[in-house]
Amino acid sequence: MNATDALKLAQTLRFGSPALPIGLYSYSQGTETAIDDNLVRNAETARAWLHDVLHGPLRQFELPLLADAVDALAQDDFAALSRINERFLASRETREARAEAEQLGYSMAQLLRALPETTPAVQAWLEREKPLSSLAAHALLAHVAALDCTAILTMYAASWLENQVSVLVKTVPLGQTAGQQILSALLPELVQAVMAARDLPAGNRSAFAPGLVLMQMRHEHLYTRLFRS
Repeated sequence: MNATDALKLAQTLRFGSPALPIGLYSYSQGTETAIDDNLVRNAETARAWLHDVLHGPLRQFELPLLADAVDALAQDDFAALSRINERFLASRETREARAEAEQLGYSMAQLLRALPETTPAVQAWLEREKPLSSLAAHALLAHVAALDCTAILTMYAASWLENQVSVLVKTVPLGQTAGQQILSALLPELVQAVMAARDLPAGNRSAFAPGLVLMQMRHEHLYTRLFRS
């Protein structure tokens, strides 16, 4: 590994870290409702839940759309990025999911504005584009940090998975070791999802996941809850 590759790896770890100040840890994305309904109650059902989401809307819609956004920025096509940003926000089917996408996007925009690596073209687009989605913001992170498409897709999916495992560890509850066992089981599948999503034709993409949407809709009515969604 040369110095350039080492820097890209360090940037990937940096922006994929749970310590990134965007508040991702605040959201369960409907998983808390599934736990409350006893659909997710142990390590086995937790792994199955994450498997289905990973190979459903994440693999079939979010990751391919993120790849499109990265490709657009590689061509300095900010107009295409705006269309992708609008499409992702329009795909959020519940109030909480939309609020999450916008809040994370806003936080990431604040971070991007403060980074010395951020180019004037990105700064100007951030001023024009409101609201900014979390997905478009990740594409901008890849652009600013010179990360390739596979790296940013892997980082995006791994951040989602790590946060979801954290939700499960806290809320089921599961032990930390069980959480790591779930990661060991799903990380190879995550890589498969990333590689498949990279080349998924537009006609085969779908965010259709009615069961997940129902969990997200009902989350805002839970009697008690730890997470915003």
